Amino acid sequence: MKTPDRDLLVLMKDEFATEQFMAYELEKLNDLLFRYETLENFCVAHEVFDINSYKILRGTRYIQRIVRQQELKPFQFLCNKN
Repeated sequence: MKTPDRDLLVLMKDEFATEQFMAYELEKLNDLLFRYETLENFCVAHEVFDINSYKILRGTRYIQRIVRQQELKPFQFLCNKN
């Protein structure tokens, strides 16, 4: 499966890096991000604050259902746990 192209900003201190080295590093970084940016990992890192029912919801199935909606209901907030 081909990884999607993305815009990445990579800051390096090494001023002697070659184009081949940079291309290799960007390819590896893209592969790493493609592997770990999954819906399952997203659900682990987020929770839903539902002010309507005064609950904090952390279930994977519930978060997936919320993410797939067009809009969140009023007073439902998707928050990162960080």
